[in-house]
Amino acid sequence: MKAPVSEQRSLLELQAADNRLAQLGHRAKTLPQQKRLDELAALAGAVSRTFATIRGELEDAQLEISRVESDVQVVATRLSRDRERLEVSSSTKDIQALEHEIVSLEKRRSDLEDIELAVMERTDEISGRLQVVESELGALAAERDELLVSRDAELAEINSERRGVQVNRDLIAGGVGDELLALYDRQRARYGIGAALLTRGISMGSNVKLHESDLAKIRLAEPDDVVLDPDSSCILVRTEESGL
Repeated sequence: MKAPVSEQRSLLELQAADNRLAQLGHRAKTLPQQKRLDELAALAGAVSRTFATIRGELEDAQLEISRVESDVQVVATRLSRDRERLEVSSSTKDIQALEHEIVSLEKRRSDLEDIELAVMERTDEISGRLQVVESELGALAAERDELLVSRDAELAEINSERRGVQVNRDLIAGGVGDELLALYDRQRARYGIGAALLTRGISMGSNVKLHESDLAKIRLAEPDDVVLDPDSSCILVRTEESGL
């Protein structure tokens, strides 16, 4: 293949633009903020599950308190009723039965109040743990929000530069013939680099000094001949620095 020397040299600018686009793409995919955001998402998921578990414990404890309070109210109602009956009763048998039931009810109320106190203490302990986990979730959310702002700002900066480089790349590509451009794109897609400078006998595509036999063949090539690097397979661009 033949191509004007000026177009071949333009490939170096094209390669530089493509390198910068690749760097920007890599940078966008490997932002430290995004890495930390992914870590925070996993942490928040684990902490949220812990929060749900503790909240379930608290709801169970609160439900138990409600049941105990209801039982206490039932016992209090029966005590009030029995005491009223005791005041008006004249039957010794009934009085004895009521007095026995009142003692039993007072014991039951005392036991229920002890249970209620224990459950309330447990509820306070659970609430304390829930507040700690809730604080952890708040801290994670605050860090996430801060990172999102930072990440989006950096992405906007990257995308802005990427648009500028892409415009410049398109302008450069517009000045390269279709056949040469197709070869450049094909080699870049296959081997990762489309064109490189040959300087002092060293290919910048492979960073390796070419064998003398390869250099001899290149010396015989016409200036408008398109030469490929025998090592990296990219287009070798020859200039006054090539050492030929």
